[in-house]
Amino acid sequence: MSDTTASLGDRFVVPVQPAGSALARNAQPSTDYDLKLAEAQGVLTQAAAQFAGVGGATSTITQASSLGAEDVVISHLINSLQLDIGIFVLETGALHQDTLDLLERFKASSRSPVTVYQPVAEAVIQFVEREGKDAMVKSIALRKACCGIRKMEPLERALQGKDAWVTGLRREQSGARADVPLVDTSEPRTKFNPLANWTWGDVWHCIQQNKLDYNPLHDQFYPSIGCEPCTRAVTAGEDFRAGRWWWEANLEGGAAKECGLHVQGAPHAKATESLEESKA
Repeated sequence: MSDTTASLGDRFVVPVQPAGSALARNAQPSTDYDLKLAEAQGVLTQAAAQFAGVGGATSTITQASSLGAEDVVISHLINSLQLDIGIFVLETGALHQDTLDLLERFKASSRSPVTVYQPVAEAVIQFVEREGKDAMVKSIALRKACCGIRKMEPLERALQGKDAWVTGLRREQSGARADVPLVDTSEPRTKFNPLANWTWGDVWHCIQQNKLDYNPLHDQFYPSIGCEPCTRAVTAGEDFRAGRWWWEANLEGGAAKECGLHVQGAPHAKATESLEESKA
């Protein structure tokens, strides 16, 4: 455990959970699972065709993977369908060791190329020196600033030159994501959400059915996994994302549980809009 996580642990008690397999607990497909699977495959096939590279050029679509359960499923579908969709992972410099280990296994096994983006080291160092290792718990503004350095800036680089991306957003994940569409064209860069209609049980059924490798933190009641200091296990009945930045729950603006990657009008969307304007 990192020093940062240890210090946070002094202030925030992580719920103790019984051991058990995430597969055993969660692999319960919907009655219409086969239709949802076909729908997801269709969305990905459409996306790959729509943003295919012209004349041998690289395709202009990519999958954003956090290596969470949903992204493991999407990567599997991309690989099994042999689609020309690359995959990228944001290695923030603060991920759990379990996540880093999964990343190495995934890079070695994926048919589609996997590119890893990291934050600018100097920016991270300066932020920690200026605000401290526990800056994220001091205010929502500082937490978002940390996310900006470790996630948003690398995301902008990952999406540079791309016209579309694929995410693991599902409507069931949180109230803020309840209206997630299969295809989102509300911003200059098209976003495909092939699992929008899937349940948590559908996701784990697919993982079980195809014997997919997954993050062992899921076995420890981590449905949503981000940076180590900012993620905890959840208890029965809690929201899927209750373990993310949990200390913000009762603060104004703290209920959204978003780092900015999937917020409309985020910097990466604005950067694309500015780029398109410059081309006009």
